[in-house]
Amino acid sequence: MADRPSSVKQYLAALPADRRAAMEAVRATIKANLDPKFEEGIQYGMVGYYLPHSVFPAGYHCDPTQPLPFASIASQKNHLAIYLFCIYTAPGEAERFAKEWKATGKRLDMGKSCVRFKKLEDVPLEVLGRAIKRATAAKFLKSYLAGLAGTPAGRSRSTGKATTKVRGKATEEAATKAVSSSVGKATKKSAKKTTKKAAKKATKKVATTAASKTTKKASTRATKKSTK
Repeated sequence: MADRPSSVKQYLAALPADRRAAMEAVRATIKANLDPKFEEGIQYGMVGYYLPHSVFPAGYHCDPTQPLPFASIASQKNHLAIYLFCIYTAPGEAERFAKEWKATGKRLDMGKSCVRFKKLEDVPLEVLGRAIKRATAAKFLKSYLAGLAGTPAGRSRSTGKATTKVRGKATEEAATKAVSSSVGKATKKSAKKTTKKAAKKATKKVATTAASKTTKKASTRATKKSTK
């Protein structure tokens, strides 16, 4: 692609019709199964899906200015490609993905985390969808952090089992905390706003009631005075 697009819309618009149709179908499958905490945008010159800094502030360890990559799709010179960083970080996922793909009878041209294909008919979209759905934001972040720590998620070492267990628990807690923090902040903000609104409403109600009672008393006194 000669010009680097700045949006997904631009990226797709620049493709030949057949490639655009294939990319759109793959994109629709990913988005239909994607954890809502992930975002879509242009990353590394491709249509990317990533965990934004608002959820995981540390960003990608190779380049912290970039959000954490999860998956991406691209139109390359001689093929179309699906990059699945999400299955590369999770033990056993790449093998499971390959097994399910091959079980459909379709040929799999797969590298370490890249699946290459020529046309849409070559892709079992249901297999792709299941792989994306399994990789929730919390699970993905857990396996990513475990990989950085040198302890693959889901695996135990022959020695130091207690240490591995503790480290795994800490990793899981860190991942859960990172993913839920953005939701927690939003909830806290919403709750604070609701409380403030309720307090204001209650204060207004008390003030109105007090004013009403004062008016009523004044009216009663005036009536008694007039009667006398």
